[in-house]
Amino acid sequence: MTEEHLALAESVRGLAERAAERAVEPAAGRTVEHAALAGQGLLGLHLPEGCGGYGQGYGLLELCVAVEALGEQRVCGPYLPTVVASAVLVRSGGGLEALLGALADGSMTAAVALPAPDWASDRVIGPVDGSASGLVADPVGEPMTAPVRDPGAAPARDAVGEPVAAPGSDPDAGAVGGSVARGALIAMGAAAADLFLVPVGGGAWAVLDRADVSAVPADGVDLDRELCSVTVLNVPADRVLADVPVRAIAAVLLGADACGVAAWAVATAAGYARMRVQFGRPIGQFQGVKHRVAAALVALEQARAAVWDAARALDEAAAQPCTSAGPDPGADAESSAGGDAGGDAEADTRADAEANSGADVGADVVPEVEVRLAVAVAAVLGPDAAVRCAADAIQVLGGIGYTFEHDAHRYYRRALSDRMLAGDPGPWAEEAAMLAVAGVRRRMEPDLPAEAAAVRDAIRAEAASLRGEEPAARLSRFAGEGWIMPYLPKPWGRAASPLEQVIIHQEFRDLNRPNLGIAAWAIPSIVQYGTREQQERFLPKTFAGEIVWCQLFSEPGAGSDLAGLSTKATRVEGGWSLTGQKIWTSLAQYAHWGICLARTSPEKSKHAGISYFLVDMSSTGVTVRPLKEINGEEIFNEVFLDDVFVPDDLVVGEVDEGWRVARDTLSHERVALGDSWGPGSQHTDMVKLIAKLPPLRQSQREQAGRLWAEGQAISALGLRVTLSKLSGADSGTASSVRKLLGMRHAQAISEFCWSVAPSNRYWNRMILTTRAFTIGGGTTEVQLNIIAERALGLPRDP
Repeated sequence: MTEEHLALAESVRGLAERAAERAVEPAAGRTVEHAALAGQGLLGLHLPEGCGGYGQGYGLLELCVAVEALGEQRVCGPYLPTVVASAVLVRSGGGLEALLGALADGSMTAAVALPAPDWASDRVIGPVDGSASGLVADPVGEPMTAPVRDPGAAPARDAVGEPVAAPGSDPDAGAVGGSVARGALIAMGAAAADLFLVPVGGGAWAVLDRADVSAVPADGVDLDRELCSVTVLNVPADRVLADVPVRAIAAVLLGADACGVAAWAVATAAGYARMRVQFGRPIGQFQGVKHRVAAALVALEQARAAVWDAARALDEAAAQPCTSAGPDPGADAESSAGGDAGGDAEADTRADAEANSGADVGADVVPEVEVRLAVAVAAVLGPDAAVRCAADAIQVLGGIGYTFEHDAHRYYRRALSDRMLAGDPGPWAEEAAMLAVAGVRRRMEPDLPAEAAAVRDAIRAEAASLRGEEPAARLSRFAGEGWIMPYLPKPWGRAASPLEQVIIHQEFRDLNRPNLGIAAWAIPSIVQYGTREQQERFLPKTFAGEIVWCQLFSEPGAGSDLAGLSTKATRVEGGWSLTGQKIWTSLAQYAHWGICLARTSPEKSKHAGISYFLVDMSSTGVTVRPLKEINGEEIFNEVFLDDVFVPDDLVVGEVDEGWRVARDTLSHERVALGDSWGPGSQHTDMVKLIAKLPPLRQSQREQAGRLWAEGQAISALGLRVTLSKLSGADSGTASSVRKLLGMRHAQAISEFCWSVAPSNRYWNRMILTTRAFTIGGGTTEVQLNIIAERALGLPRDP
């Protein structure tokens, strides 16, 4: 989010909090006067300037920022259905400007009917046939109906406020697919609304006056959100809308509301865990509580990224004069999928990146199918995150969370209501899978400022010059001109700004810059803490590929608890003698040099007295023993150090200050692992496999869609981190969350692909290989601890 978005969210949050303080009965739900929202311009954020005098000229993205902030305060009233209706009307045209002005100034309110879609014909924006690509599209869902009650009668409720069924009535009446009030649709909003946005058949929608419908209040699980049962009586021809993605807009705004609910739940659970004391310490210190709250934050950030990206996609599509149909998703899925998913998956992934770079070619055209994919991902992740986070908050709160004494149950009800109105995530997941298998991709490229054009021209010219070189000469120039790690200071890098780094990444995609492996973790630490002599001795040859590095950190008794290492460094004439055992050392049998931690002052505290050494792997006393892993490969090694001499000039940084240097190295390790999240085990690899298989079962289609949604959200998180760096803002928790999600996601992809193709040799290997992904670079549990303690302020372990 930009600084402007953060300021908007804070302003809206303050408005809602002030209204809550004035509420006479706060337990009945926070309410904000509709006129006050209009007066603040919140009903017209997304409308053109001058619309009824209340349009603010922003887009759906800014509206989502406001909706999330209001959702965090659980604001009730007609705000959400009213802005859904106006967001639809502004995209439809058709001479309904007077209605837009009335919705924006608060003089009119709206209700929105959201029946369960027939996914065979109403696919958010347009029809797609995915039956030829490993998926089949089943018609699912029935009209979502609601029980009719006497509008003049108060609803019967039990002692805790739940609706009570009338004697002899059908307890299932009014459920999705129920039979009561046939022809009536459940709508978000009050029966007394002025306008009703309803489907009128054949995929068309209309905005009708109250006189054109019959509307009566309907019960729902959310005690503070008004619903109504709507029956269409008359459809004037001038009220039928042009082709507008109603369900997409509603799903995204409901997703934003759900993110607000989830944000409240995470903050509430974390706050309670910090102050609630049991067994003599805060419950947030117990790992079970800590991990539950951290995992909820991860779900929230993933949902935020998905909803943010879907809002961007809808805004981009609305801004273009004619929405392109884009690549035909019904085309040959084999050609869309690229090569064999059991073959060169890394090459296929590179091809995907190149095909969807978004740089120059078609960058400002957003195909309808791409919008559909982004919306489906948001609908899968957003409402589910709210339900999960609200349930976790109740669990952390314990007994008080299960009573009317606390608001937690009201947020849980709101989360359930958001999910019900947005639609079952299962069919949305199938939609995402179908589009992905058919070749649709969401481009994740940042919008760059105007000054980027000159920077791109210069970098593109350099890239063209490098393409003309022979491979050896090109590698030499990569190393000598600082193109391998351009963010490093000169002469080792190019001191590239975040903007330059993005453009270099885009323009050099096909140049195959060398992968430095573990050296990419060591080099920044040597640049930061090493002497000039160390830098000149090691960096040029490392960039040229002449030196291979390994990392001598982990020990049998010090894995995640690295500071507990016991390898000793004893002072000898001219240097140090190292003795100890290292383990899980990748590629040690091929390495020329190793970065090594050893304890130089054992009398000092755990994190003090450690020094950072550069060890010649050919030294006397170094023994390497490969370890066979579960996939049959030998990447890991044990390394034994028996009185290995290391001269003084190969200590990086100050003696006894090696932990500071090691933390720098570990930060680069985690970034590298998080960015890769397992080449050959990504969501794009999954759909290439599916495209070659017989049609999947419905449960498998849904699972594939959920996995795709997770992968696309991880990419969106990466884009948010990039945009934060470009703007100079703090990316917050997004970077840490992305690392954690990426490693787990690679495992889930491999497990699914193996389950649908258990005889495939490639996936037989990957299901075993990816088990290491949540161990190396800090286990999942360690990452959750880091998120809980650094992002949520939960107390550290004693």
